[in-house]
Amino acid sequence: MATIKGGEFLIKEIKAEDIFVSEEFNEEQKMMKDAVIEFIDREVWPHKERFENKDYALTEEVMRKAGDMGFLGVSIPEQYGGIGMGFVSTMLVTDYISSATGSLGTAFGAHTGIGTMPIFLYGTEAQKQKYLPLLTSGQKFGAYCLTEPGAGSDANSGKTTAELTADGKHYKINGQKMWISNAGFAEIFIVFARIEDDKNITAFIMEYDKNNPNGVSLGEEEKKLGITSSSTRQVFFSDTILPIENMLSERGKGFKIAMNSLNVGRIKLGAACLDASRRIITESVNYGNERKQFNTPISNFGAIQKKYADMSAKTFTLDAGCYRAAKDIQNMIDALLAEGKSHQDAELAAFQEYAIECAIIKVFGSEVSQFVSDEGIQVFGGMGFSKDTPMESAWRDARITRIYEGTNEINRLLTVGMLLKKAMKGEIDLLTPAMEVGNSLLGIPSFDTPDYSEILSEEKEMIAKLKKAFLMIAGKAVQTYGMDLENHQQLVLAAAEVMIEVYMAESAILKAEKVAKLTSEKEAEYQVAMAKLNLFNAVEKSATMGREAIVYFAEGDEQRMLLMGLKRFTKYTNNPNVIALRKTIAAKVITENKYCF
Repeated sequence: MATIKGGEFLIKEIKAEDIFVSEEFNEEQKMMKDAVIEFIDREVWPHKERFENKDYALTEEVMRKAGDMGFLGVSIPEQYGGIGMGFVSTMLVTDYISSATGSLGTAFGAHTGIGTMPIFLYGTEAQKQKYLPLLTSGQKFGAYCLTEPGAGSDANSGKTTAELTADGKHYKINGQKMWISNAGFAEIFIVFARIEDDKNITAFIMEYDKNNPNGVSLGEEEKKLGITSSSTRQVFFSDTILPIENMLSERGKGFKIAMNSLNVGRIKLGAACLDASRRIITESVNYGNERKQFNTPISNFGAIQKKYADMSAKTFTLDAGCYRAAKDIQNMIDALLAEGKSHQDAELAAFQEYAIECAIIKVFGSEVSQFVSDEGIQVFGGMGFSKDTPMESAWRDARITRIYEGTNEINRLLTVGMLLKKAMKGEIDLLTPAMEVGNSLLGIPSFDTPDYSEILSEEKEMIAKLKKAFLMIAGKAVQTYGMDLENHQQLVLAAAEVMIEVYMAESAILKAEKVAKLTSEKEAEYQVAMAKLNLFNAVEKSATMGREAIVYFAEGDEQRMLLMGLKRFTKYTNNPNVIALRKTIAAKVITENKYCF
């Protein structure tokens, strides 16, 4: 597999053999997947009602069982109590363990991601030896205390203080944190506080014992729209004493730790939306095949089939993006380990390198889960609105995914911001291809009839054109506004939308092509249909967002030229028959009575 830098997908042609797909799981991964599905079907799915009735003790109990099964330390090396299976396997476990209820998905994600990874990535050897075996086994659970009443998206503005004691051996913590997942049963907290007038916050590891609270008190459980059995509380610190050796990394490094920990959390959140979406589709198809109106199952109606197809295509695309990005991260970790880097440094570098992709997966995944759960309710009709069916809770659980790990608005802005920073540092050459696209607008387009005999060849050409559309828009935006671009947020959001669609549509097209190569074009018929359907939607959205951006920053002849370019880059030679594609996809899931890809 060719290695590719983060963000480089925009300026390179990526081939199907360069990406990993979930159909390539090895035997160990397939066994792990089966074990997690069996665990969820046994321990979680039958008890959905208890999760919806705020049974926090059940969430804690299931988390302990997950620890016994080894699910909490999949990618943590064996010397720290994990099973060292690597990042793709971590994504796999996150994918399937989050499928039945967002309450467990949130508890698992907060514990294994932002609760454990800061210690693994930034802890001293002594800190890792002390805390990681407790966390990976589920003997103790982790929580992450960053957000404050006045510091949400602006995480570095927190007011919680850390004051060195007179003897110089301890820090005294005072302040308040809110929306802390797992707070009700966690015993190891990552706490962010500011020392004196430092520009940046500092991170600490805090052990919590309710029998000896050390100035720590917890608010009541929050009353939430969804994830009702995920423990979410405020945490208050009043002269809480921490030994100086409990500082995580160095003074003032807390903001960096917070941001890099969120990279891991973001991509895992995308994966956490995956099997939940698969299950919703399956439940919807089961219902549609059984529910009769006008003397026929509602699955026979085109309006319902459209929903099945759209839900399936988006879920297939999310699957493609998640495992593509996960393997890129894993490849970089493996390469750095082979060079002699420590596991800690290798993972840190890899998550930083692919921070753009992590943000893309977070945004796309959370919006897929909201779309699929919303359509699931619609298929069920009035019954979907009832607490007696699983759709209502799925919809409520999905809603938080667009908010935590950084809101989707923040993440969209970040994708473009991080890309431009990479370009300015010379890590990725955006300028040359952007100028080439600009120059090509002045030339006469080719009117030759292309050869599209190879599978998905026209679709791959469309991906290349969408990349040009992004480079044209981003290049002109930077040229127009320079460093002031960040003050034009709606423009950045429009560019981000195109970037996200490019990455996800390309992932789906390459996955479909790879499945065809692993099996046959006939067997991959449905994957190809889903990839084509998703690409059509990506092209439509890119055309809309591109037009919005161009009209904002260009006028007169320049505007007309850029709009002509956009039209050229978002025009098919052969328009896909979208309704026929949807019918093909829907027929398959209806026949199989489940999401079967």
